[in-house]
Amino acid sequence: MAPSSPSGWLPAALNGGHAYRDGVDRAWPSVVGYYAAHYGHSAASIWRQRLAAGEIQCNGQRLRADGPLAAGDQLVWHRPPWWEAAVPALHQGAIVFDDGDLLVLDKPSGLPVLPAGGFLRHTLLAQLEALVAGAPRPVHRLGRFTTGLLVCARRPATRAWLSAQLRDSTRADAAASAGSAPCRKLYRALTTPLPDPWTPGSTETVAWPIGRRPHPLLGEIWCGLSPGQGDGLPAHSRFTLLQRRPESCLVEVAIATGRPHQIRIHAACLGAPLLGDPLYGSGGEARPDALPGAGGYWLHAHRLELLRPDGCRFELEAPPPRELQQPLDQPRSKASSREK
Repeated sequence: MAPSSPSGWLPAALNGGHAYRDGVDRAWPSVVGYYAAHYGHSAASIWRQRLAAGEIQCNGQRLRADGPLAAGDQLVWHRPPWWEAAVPALHQGAIVFDDGDLLVLDKPSGLPVLPAGGFLRHTLLAQLEALVAGAPRPVHRLGRFTTGLLVCARRPATRAWLSAQLRDSTRADAAASAGSAPCRKLYRALTTPLPDPWTPGSTETVAWPIGRRPHPLLGEIWCGLSPGQGDGLPAHSRFTLLQRRPESCLVEVAIATGRPHQIRIHAACLGAPLLGDPLYGSGGEARPDALPGAGGYWLHAHRLELLRPDGCRFELEAPPPRELQQPLDQPRSKASSREK
């Protein structure tokens, strides 16, 4: 029986399973070793059980026993049907802007954008296909529990244009230019208390690289890498303190890059992780006991400025939820957009 779900949500549902396909790039001593290395969220013992259950094929043949793999082998893991958790339902009121090509949504918390982990059909992408015509696809991602502006486009050329702006809109060494980049992204977030001498209006840029590291429960996870630590991707976030509260700080964050979990990681690098973040602690490292799918933090994609393919500069805004508002915010009933 499916668990109950809140009103306005899609209830938990049993999907039809999924086939995960992999091409083997080099010789491996065992099938189990390959899967344990590439899908680290499951231990080798779990992969042995899946192999014994006949869930894995190699070159079209169902396997029952472990054995070596050669470069060029084609693997398929037939994941059996599983229950997908309840998620918020996407509705017409979430549409901020739609000109027939460009589509911008105000994403609710708790809704994954694309299939991953425990979600296959309970995604924003699947709901979007049923909600509007023209098959718009997201140009970028927001974390499952991050709210706010998500840009989609119908035409491949528009997606390519927007992706080029949203991806590394400044040079890796231009950390201070987040406010003048061709694409400007502003977020609101609640952090744990920032240390003195932070006062309202104080600003600091974090430029720690972000890279993948092993995690005991999650396989691999994105985390902050201290300067000189190695193979991280350049990332720049500028934090501005808006309001200090008794148990938290309201901050605005401008980002010039769009790395996975960037704001959560960089807030932790500042020594002030997002309030309620179950994954990242001070220093930007992932907590060893973190579990997949846990939420509890407040992070909102508040404002976005970008160039459209026709050369017009476009500004979009999604008012923050009550928890991320400050007294000087102008009350708005819904998300808005305007050309500059």
